[in-house]
Amino acid sequence: MSKPTANILLRSDPTLHQRLLAEAKSRDLSLHELCLRRVAIRLKAVEVLLAYKSYPDVVRESQEVVELALKALLRQSGIEPPRIHDVSAILQAEKSRIALDSSTVDRLAKISKSMRRDRELAFYGSEDLTPSEFYGEDDATLALNDARLVVAEVQRVGPAGPSAE
Repeated sequence: MSKPTANILLRSDPTLHQRLLAEAKSRDLSLHELCLRRVAIRLKAVEVLLAYKSYPDVVRESQEVVELALKALLRQSGIEPPRIHDVSAILQAEKSRIALDSSTVDRLAKISKSMRRDRELAFYGSEDLTPSEFYGEDDATLALNDARLVVAEVQRVGPAGPSAE
């Protein structure tokens, strides 16, 4: 039996994206809320990858969860996210506009930067190593736990975003 990947799991329902968009329109969901729904689905897919011991895929897909969640946080904070994989510099530069305490933003930025470094290596490997030989259960568990932490913090901000004071 071949190991499923998150992409296969997420694409197993070809109408999922259209249904999410339709629901967003009918319920007037913001892009932030729509991103958080996608993040929740991806986290479930990453858990399946971990169960199948597909450790490099857990690392790669966890990075994508973190990226999507942090971009939702930036949007919710009134900041248009750039089209880059690591938003740590933007988080640091715009810390005052984000409705989380400074130490939490620092932690999220550190996770973003750390996971970005593993993005391509976990997927493609390199001349002298293969991802399945390099990434183990500890790496995968750390990546998934970091992704869960980021998602929890972003969800804490809530759909209303920063409160006006």
